[in-house]
Amino acid sequence: QVQLVEFGGGLVQAGGSLRLSCAASGRTFSTYALGWFRQAPGKEREFVASISWSGANTAYADSVKGRFTISRDNAKNTVYLQMNSLNAEDTAIYYCAAGLAGSSTVLLHRVQYVYWGQGTQVTVSS
Repeated sequence: QVQLVEFGGGLVQAGGSLRLSCAASGRTFSTYALGWFRQAPGKEREFVASISWSGANTAYADSVKGRFTISRDNAKNTVYLQMNSLNAEDTAIYYCAAGLAGSSTVLLHRVQYVYWGQGTQVTVSS
């Protein structure tokens, strides 16, 4: 089992920045690919970003590419999502997730992730 807890959500003005953190406990964190997803009201949960367990590879949704950065610190069992140039369309509940994968593999689909956090609300005011 891997337990995931997200931190760092909140209210921010359009154009602002937030950094989300996700702390993990339980089984060996460093062997899991990690991802961030988000779900806006009335919409499906969508992929935002993923990072391989080695940290060598990352992937982003087109809607956040160039604005968001995913990173991880295996020594601290934590994954981060730095979000810049936020806009109203980024308003959602953000979830971190973990899935088993090869050292350089990123995971792009919900079904590939086994463990999920409870989510943290991000609200961007325009």
